[in-house]
Amino acid sequence: MTKVVVVGGGIVGLATARALALRGDQVTVLEKEATVAVHQTGRNSGVVHAGLYYTPGSLKAKMAVAGAASMLEYAKARDVRHEVCGKLIVATHERDLPRLSELVRRAAANGVPVRELSAEQAREVEPNVECIRAIHVPSTAIIDYRQVCERFAEDLIEAGGEIRLGQSVRSAHEDAQGVEINTDHGTIHADVLVGCAGLHADQLAVACGLKPKARIVPFRGEYFEMTAQKADLIRGLIYPVPDPRFPFLGVHLTRMIGGGAHVGPNAVPAFKREGYTRRDFDFAMVRSLLAWRGSWNLARRNAAAGVRELSRSLSRGAVARGAASMVPGITAADLAPAPSGVRAQAVTSKGDLVDDFLVQRTTRQVHVLNAPSPAATASLEIAAHLTAQVDRVSSQ
Repeated sequence: MTKVVVVGGGIVGLATARALALRGDQVTVLEKEATVAVHQTGRNSGVVHAGLYYTPGSLKAKMAVAGAASMLEYAKARDVRHEVCGKLIVATHERDLPRLSELVRRAAANGVPVRELSAEQAREVEPNVECIRAIHVPSTAIIDYRQVCERFAEDLIEAGGEIRLGQSVRSAHEDAQGVEINTDHGTIHADVLVGCAGLHADQLAVACGLKPKARIVPFRGEYFEMTAQKADLIRGLIYPVPDPRFPFLGVHLTRMIGGGAHVGPNAVPAFKREGYTRRDFDFAMVRSLLAWRGSWNLARRNAAAGVRELSRSLSRGAVARGAASMVPGITAADLAPAPSGVRAQAVTSKGDLVDDFLVQRTTRQVHVLNAPSPAATASLEIAAHLTAQVDRVSSQ
């Protein structure tokens, strides 16, 4: 039996802790908040991604495709709210067509069934959509990820694990016998530490003696909720063709598992790791990022995209126009602000956005340094991957 401490009570941390406990390990989850799934997990769009976007052969591609299947299977078995509603990815201009074709190629390489549609066929799926061509992804679903986390926590505790809420990790030190973890509630000894700290992943790694290969730069995703009348314009999910240079998918329309529909998100720099409003500001974090060359390299490489996202952040009308380019008739008056989320985006010192999942190990530690979307979709598969990493470090 391996004694494992998992830091972070989001969906990746809970899925990993559950997997370890179910196989018989002694598992403790440390979560700094008063409940689980507070941040990225509890504030995302609730989509179970099919896996066609991602570079064939990447961890994201493999885990998203397998994860979509395992997540929906788990939802059925554990009575989690979900709906397989399908998704349209629509080309609204001729310039979108080459990228749409690339998505069809990626879908085939990743084993994701899709249908290429004409404008007329697209309207059979979504009667109010406006496009010149589209891809239909029938396996895309929506789900209640908070409820998934509640079920993961139940499974963990039933298997003998525990969750300690309101406990923050200050530092950790490892030696040949294990890891000594210092928290604001005392010291815990473990054989292995697994870091799943999301927005604080790089900070946790540094506190535990690692030199992380990337730093977290937070991006706020700002959503709007559609009026009930306009929400009825869409049946499932409607996305634009994404720009492959960026990990963000553009403004899209998403039906929500609890009812209604959202438009968004745009992605703008957040000035606090948990900065859900424009007023949230962490001077120390901003000063640190301004002093880091990776931030300036990132800004230089993505200036045009940054201006576009900022303009949407400052103008509800710009968001409405983006939505109306796919579903005509949506106006700024049809949109009301909805709770924002913050994405933990890992960035290298060269200013590169880390596109794939990134895990870094030491002799006694495993740290998830980048687990962006589709991490929620792929959480059961990420858990299996991290369990294998735990075996590698615990056997040394």
